[in-house]
Amino acid sequence: MVGKKVVVLDYGSGNLRSAERALARVGADVTVTSDFDAAMEADGLVVPGVGAFEACMTGLRSVRGERIIGRRLSGGRPVLGICVGMQILFARGVEHGVETEGCAEWPGTVERLEAPVLPHMGWNTVKAPAGSVLFAGLDAATRFYFVHSYGVREWELHAGEGFAEPLVTWAEHGVPFVAAVENGPLKATQFHPEKSGDAGAVLLKNWLGTL
Repeated sequence: MVGKKVVVLDYGSGNLRSAERALARVGADVTVTSDFDAAMEADGLVVPGVGAFEACMTGLRSVRGERIIGRRLSGGRPVLGICVGMQILFARGVEHGVETEGCAEWPGTVERLEAPVLPHMGWNTVKAPAGSVLFAGLDAATRFYFVHSYGVREWELHAGEGFAEPLVTWAEHGVPFVAAVENGPLKATQFHPEKSGDAGAVLLKNWLGTL
């Protein structure tokens, strides 16, 4: 695990330095870059993201990020999406009446949460499924740091011939929403592990252990 090469993809959106520091803290050899070849060759790729879905997709395409993600996954190479970096992995996002195509690694729509207070900002527990690797060693009372107004409220990819159903972790703010997904080499969290203290460090260390 120690010394695994991780690229944090720089496409103009995301908490790049906090992600870099958090990964370095748990032993990764981290580079922040938009370089295509470096992102392809790394042991693990982290795709951060903050702000609007449409802006993130525009930035991602500007560095051929959707191709990097797709090529890595076709070769079974690990990718971790964080916050909007998770959202853009779905088929589409709808914000303020504008629908934007995502990377479509998973079916589903990112839409506004129905809650009395938005954004959902602060610490929240999650409900991880049995067998989760990301949440190994963390109990049900563990809290993670969220900042978002949009999310995936319905999971649409189910087990079929030739593949197992992904492990989906849920949280609730007004309505249930997807808080994390573990789908072979593709994993993602709606919350910010890099801002989640010791709990986030455990999760990132668990992810590094899969590289």
